[in-house]
Amino acid sequence: MALRDERDFYRGLLALGSAQDIEPLLDEALALIVSVTGARRAYVEVGAGGADDGERFWRSHSLSTEDIEAVRQSISRGIIAEAVATGTTVVTASALTDPRFRHRGSVQQQEIEAVLCAPIGLPPIGVVYLQGAESADGFGDNARDAAEMFCRQLAPLSSLLLSRRESYEDATAQVRQRFDCPEIIGRSRALAAVLEQAALVAPLDLGILITGASGTGKSLLARALARNSPRRGGPFVELNCAALPETLIESELFGAVKGAHSTATRSMPGKVAAAEGGTLFLDEIGELPLGAQAKLLQLLHSREYFPLGAPTPLRADVRIIAATNAALPSLIEARQFREDLYYRLSVMPIEIPALSGRREDIEPLVTALVAQACSAHGFPPTSVSPAAMFACSEAGWPGNIRQLRNVVEAGVIRAQGAASDTVTVAHLFPDGGNQSGPPTWQDATRRFQRRFLYECLERHDWNVSAVARELDVARSHVYNQIRVFGLAPGPAKKSS
Repeated sequence: MALRDERDFYRGLLALGSAQDIEPLLDEALALIVSVTGARRAYVEVGAGGADDGERFWRSHSLSTEDIEAVRQSISRGIIAEAVATGTTVVTASALTDPRFRHRGSVQQQEIEAVLCAPIGLPPIGVVYLQGAESADGFGDNARDAAEMFCRQLAPLSSLLLSRRESYEDATAQVRQRFDCPEIIGRSRALAAVLEQAALVAPLDLGILITGASGTGKSLLARALARNSPRRGGPFVELNCAALPETLIESELFGAVKGAHSTATRSMPGKVAAAEGGTLFLDEIGELPLGAQAKLLQLLHSREYFPLGAPTPLRADVRIIAATNAALPSLIEARQFREDLYYRLSVMPIEIPALSGRREDIEPLVTALVAQACSAHGFPPTSVSPAAMFACSEAGWPGNIRQLRNVVEAGVIRAQGAASDTVTVAHLFPDGGNQSGPPTWQDATRRFQRRFLYECLERHDWNVSAVARELDVARSHVYNQIRVFGLAPGPAKKSS
């Protein structure tokens, strides 16, 4: 490779770092490798996971639709399979005569000769496939070296852009088309799994047990289940089993006839009667007294129940959805919860993960909660600074969405008090408090490094070269740290 050509190649490799999404990156990359190697036909493909795991992105040069199918499904898969399996570049001056490939029918049909195939990344996340060299001897050492250097540069760039795309991808989009739940905010795969389970059980007339830590949104999911069920036209009645004294909960739930107890001066219908034809949601079911548990089990089994003091049972047409943040199996061992009731409720249980297990949902939640707070208090629209959004994504949130909602609402109020149209870190965390409890030395160090790198990237508008110069490290190291820490620019920068 001539000195000027080599210089232009290096410049081209560096220029790839300016791509903001995977498609333009592949467009630029393919044009560069074709120019350098002189390949008559070319194909590049990358994607998260293996070839059949996740979305794949590809670009081709001088290949017809039929050629691309042949490259992807026949000869290319043979050569690519070897390159991927060995993690090394595969080069042949003529696939027609190469004993590794000449027996393949597609090689003979298409008369494929010079081929160069190199894996992108280790383990490979993709390949570059070049066919038809300008030289009669095929792809030489210079072409091989250039292709391998090209792949080393393309691997971290592709990984970064793929991770960015995945972090902004709404994994819940498909299930939301058949499960109406606009009030449940998020886009993570973890939330998508919850909604898939909910969509499965919503139309079925069986009891449902929702589990999860306090503040994860169990009541929102219960309402969504009711709305997506055949009982959507009926009432939705909610009872918090922990909010009433044990002496009153049975009459509150099942009702009482006149004289059943000292306060029953007349017959009083309970929540079961109020939910007739609809859904009864029993929150904190683990707090239900054992006597009431027995009556609830009878209701689930026979659809009949006895109001307090009644000599005859009443029929009930209700669906029971229960929720708890308690470990019911432990309560069963302690003889505080009936095992038969647990199994009756948990035919198809749904567990909502903590917010720490679905951090992709924090950004859309913060955005929505800011809008809700502004609407509730009559404030003008307010934005969230990138640093504030980053701080939210870093916080531990042991109180989950309930805690996040309170912090965001307070932050909006403080921002308005300061006549600011942007919520900052100081508005959200005025005392600089740690939201996740005392960190370990390793946690604190990692958080500092992650925040320091993010702020530097923001300061340089995500120009990795400028960040590398400021930090006096290699660009590849910056890319690796971005990938390790799962960093990504905000949507506004991503689309700019």
